[in-house]
Amino acid sequence: MFTGIISGVGQITESNALGNAAHHGRRLSIQAPAGFLDDVGLGDSIALNGACMTVTSFDAATARFTIDVSAESLARTVGLAELGPVNLEKAMRPNDRLGGHLVSGHVDGVGAVSHFSPVGESWELRIIAPQSLARFLAYKGSITVNGVSLTVNRVEDRADGQAEFSINLIPHTVENTALGQLKAGSPVNLEVDLIARYVERMLVSGAVSRP
Repeated sequence: MFTGIISGVGQITESNALGNAAHHGRRLSIQAPAGFLDDVGLGDSIALNGACMTVTSFDAATARFTIDVSAESLARTVGLAELGPVNLEKAMRPNDRLGGHLVSGHVDGVGAVSHFSPVGESWELRIIAPQSLARFLAYKGSITVNGVSLTVNRVEDRADGQAEFSINLIPHTVENTALGQLKAGSPVNLEVDLIARYVERMLVSGAVSRP
């Protein structure tokens, strides 16, 4: 489990195919911030842009580690197939503070940035969520964008079944995550609120009576 509080921004420096076929996964080499791997062990979980991955090798002295990404994960996420910055979060411990919200590290879908611009001292980020995730978005609810726990400020349902939601980013978030590099058209990984998923399941199964 994770909290959506990014603990460092890394750089994917290498991306090599696992095998020769196009449908195979890739092995990524990531340069993490200094000291990031001091308490990491082989097989530990680290979320990259919100996708939970397993450390397959690491060198704490140089703050570099590798992960193997399956073809399935590559097909259902963005930001893991090319070199560049990536949000990093180590899996939470039982005694950690829950600074964001409960995050599983399993990406539910990919959205698209429709607007990103400064508003006063902050930034407004608007994202179009696919129809499959639209019903999970709620005013003041939680959403994970590229691994970052954020609060929804506005939701607008669209005629095509998709939904555009708005988020306010404070300068600290822009400066300490890779979200600052987003622009209109950028694809982003989305994970909806864990509790909302369970509520929806109970309603669909009839375990909870609708009003």
